[in-house]
Amino acid sequence: MSNSATNILPVIELNTGSSPTHTIIWLHGLGADGNDFVPIVNELQLPTKIQAKFIFPHAPEQSISINNGYIMRAWYDIFSQSIDANHDEVGIKASQKAINVLIENEIQKGVVSENIILAGFSQGGAMALQVGLRQSNPLGGIMALSCYLPLANTLTTESSSINTTVPIFMAHGVDDAVIPLSQAIASKDLLLREGYLVEWHEYAMAHTVSRKEIKDIRDWLLKILI
Repeated sequence: MSNSATNILPVIELNTGSSPTHTIIWLHGLGADGNDFVPIVNELQLPTKIQAKFIFPHAPEQSISINNGYIMRAWYDIFSQSIDANHDEVGIKASQKAINVLIENEIQKGVVSENIILAGFSQGGAMALQVGLRQSNPLGGIMALSCYLPLANTLTTESSSINTTVPIFMAHGVDDAVIPLSQAIASKDLLLREGYLVEWHEYAMAHTVSRKEIKDIRDWLLKILI
């Protein structure tokens, strides 16, 4: 495992083989950093024949309004307890550009875009949806954990038709007190109405990741990676 950097975002990279054919870009949640989901690589117990590169970017450090302006790593600002009331469009789109650079870098290194998966938890999951549905290159999949669809009102005008059939894994805890289950379901329902292929899962958990969820993530990934 080594630290490296792109033009914009510092990242942690971890390869499961010497010649990775797939790249999984995994985005952390508010206040965490790229280290947060590094352990998931071993927990997934992917077959040895699968050679993948996991990229865990660090979001920029910025002032977060809901936390009294405290500086922390975040993909965008949160203005109020009602997460879907007023989105930080400027911040979301700035992070979108930075994540797009990660995708372009992988393509330039020879990774076929269909072999690139965007994943994220909470705010990172929101960014996976934001970036993936608007990405001009066809992706292999989008994983959105314990999150919601940001800037939903601009999806129809900004979405990329090339990713209308991209597999989407969405999962949420029924006891999530940070992002209500109802908000996640509303996002899922909107995506389904727009014709996206969403695989939906609910778990008896709070704002976290469970063992059962990791197993389901593994099963979903194997359909793409093999």
